[in-house]
Amino acid sequence: MSVLERLYASGGPEVIIDTLELSCPAWDESIYLCRGYEDLVATTEAGDTVIFQASGIDIALPKKDNSGDQSLTFAIDNVTGEAQQRIDEALDARASVSLVYRAYVSTDLTAPAERPYRMKVLGGTMQGTTVQLTSGYYDLLNLAWPRRRYTLAFAPGLRYTAS
Repeated sequence: MSVLERLYASGGPEVIIDTLELSCPAWDESIYLCRGYEDLVATTEAGDTVIFQASGIDIALPKKDNSGDQSLTFAIDNVTGEAQQRIDEALDARASVSLVYRAYVSTDLTAPAERPYRMKVLGGTMQGTTVQLTSGYYDLLNLAWPRRRYTLAFAPGLRYTAS
């Protein structure tokens, strides 16, 4: 049994540390956040050592069921206004924001305790000093069928010409 499985089952002296990596082509660098009061130096699955900034974040992980709703919801404290500024930059550039959720065990920061979740930020709201965002996997429920739409760009022969 792994340390993470034991923690989920019965606890222990270790603590699970939730981390988020937010990246966007409009930003100079990715944002690394962790839940807690102290910054965290940890190694990603790619072997990069990064500093996760301590932050007032709250994370609701996706349910593990067959409902089809696989969304991760998280809230970021926006007291300094940095979250608002980054969202505005992404909106101005019309660029999508990617999210990577990693869980670390406090006794082993050399790699995430489980495989990271990689998602796209789908939307969000701002209320007072909090930004609440929702991200998700590939949206299978709202997928168009058939996938290819017969438009003029795809099939130019569809254009009607009057003679």
